[in-house]
Amino acid sequence: MPVYYLLKVKGKAKIPDYIQLRDKDLTLIGYFRPGRKERLLKVVPDEAQAEQLQEAIDGLEAYGKMTRVEIEPV
Repeated sequence: MPVYYLLKVKGKAKIPDYIQLRDKDLTLIGYFRPGRKERLLKVVPDEAQAEQLQEAIDGLEAYGKMTRVEIEPV
């Protein structure tokens, strides 16, 4: 079962919010804006996993709080 960590980073002025996607070792594997699913698919090529991650990203409310996401096998 893959494990990812998500961190929502608050943007300032013209700089938008970003999402950091990290693997189980907390290594940064993706950095993208929340609404950019095509960028997520470049990092996580399995569409089912990407969909589960996108749902988790949409549910993130707090900035600067690392969230652990376990992807369920489909």
